[in-house]
Amino acid sequence: MFRLFRQRALRWQALLVLVEFGLLVGCVYAAVALRFWGETDVQSAFGLTVHWHALLVAGVLILAMAALGLYQVHLRATWMGRLSRQGVAFVLGWIALTVLYYAFPEAYLGRGLLAIALVLGYVAVVAWRVAFLGFVDADLFKRRVVMLGAGKRAAEVANKMRRRTDQRGFKILGYVPIGADPVAVPAKSLLHPEGNLCKWMRRCGVDEIVVGPDDRRGTLPVEALLDCKQRGVVVTELAAFFEREAGNIMMDLTNPSWLVFSEGFNISPLRRRVKRGFDVTIASLVSLLAWPFMLLTALAIRLDSGRGRPVLYRQERVGENGRTFALIKFRSMRTDAERDGVARWATRHDNRVTRVGRFIRKVRLDELPQLWNVLRGDMSIIGPRPERPQFVDDFNARIRYYSLRHCVKPGLTGWAQLRYPYGSSFEDAQEKLKFDLFYVKNHNFVFDLAILVQTVEVVLFGRGAR
Repeated sequence: MFRLFRQRALRWQALLVLVEFGLLVGCVYAAVALRFWGETDVQSAFGLTVHWHALLVAGVLILAMAALGLYQVHLRATWMGRLSRQGVAFVLGWIALTVLYYAFPEAYLGRGLLAIALVLGYVAVVAWRVAFLGFVDADLFKRRVVMLGAGKRAAEVANKMRRRTDQRGFKILGYVPIGADPVAVPAKSLLHPEGNLCKWMRRCGVDEIVVGPDDRRGTLPVEALLDCKQRGVVVTELAAFFEREAGNIMMDLTNPSWLVFSEGFNISPLRRRVKRGFDVTIASLVSLLAWPFMLLTALAIRLDSGRGRPVLYRQERVGENGRTFALIKFRSMRTDAERDGVARWATRHDNRVTRVGRFIRKVRLDELPQLWNVLRGDMSIIGPRPERPQFVDDFNARIRYYSLRHCVKPGLTGWAQLRYPYGSSFEDAQEKLKFDLFYVKNHNFVFDLAILVQTVEVVLFGRGAR
């Protein structure tokens, strides 16, 4: 799919989708049997068309669950959170199917049948996910990993990925100290291979070796690692391992040469044309669907603030290659919010926000005028969020590699918005940069499409809004 997802995770995700699609198809058949119990003639009549009805229902519900992030590899949520997301996904699926039925009457399944199918499908998917997640989380089915190195770098990764949800799909067997690096991991986690390293790895059933000593000069067992690699054991550099598993770039593990020689950061002319076509298409479609909401928002701002007060707000932001542009939003703050001319972060319970502004920020309606920025070419649908020049100048001076996020157009939404809450400080900017650079390094059409679909979850649940 793209480098975000490791191959093993892709197989599990594919299994999850295929089984759930099959369950949902089966639930439509079960709904027909229950709704017309004992009426064999009616069941036979439905049997002639139920096949494609079932495929349509299952397909729409799978897309709705994907929109709510239920197929994310790195989804972190409680069971209550998962159940609520699935419930919202089924409601969205029901609404989408209702619209489809009005547009294409021949696809109509029947209200009673659809209701039964949705209830059965919800229960079936919940039961399957309980079994599936228990199966995938079992150590027996996880990739077995050994860390080559037990110093500060290896310990930092261990601390960042100490939660069980961070290690879904793999299990760290332990850490092998090499060279003169001071040991920074607990003694109980240390491993001491005896004899031939490759044979020891094979005896322990190791699937992957992650190389992460603090100082690798003259200390790496290069020949042994090559031997392991030739015998089917994956050898991965620590920074690449963390990027793959965590979905962001750990700045403390990177250096200029790693950024230059690692895969990614590819912005070919073809990629630019595809991304521009994607931006124009999505911005046009959303504009056509959202114009009534935009009209109501403008009216609410005018009624709340009175005549003579601006409805739109223009603010200078930094775009691709450091060029500035005027970002357009619905005004959500008082007109005197920065009367002294000093740029300030928006904060929780910000007293500069108007009554209408608080609502439109929560549901993201204030962002809709930026579709014009996308159509003009100042922004993309997907990309790092644009920041104000005053903040960017400060971040460029204080945060290493911050300027790299400007090698692509800023976006209306992005990977950092999905993975990190709203940022309103220097520390938040540092953390969000890890996700922004991951996007810049790995972006492609499929990644953009996945982010767009999952943004529905952010809008519905209000995560990250201020």
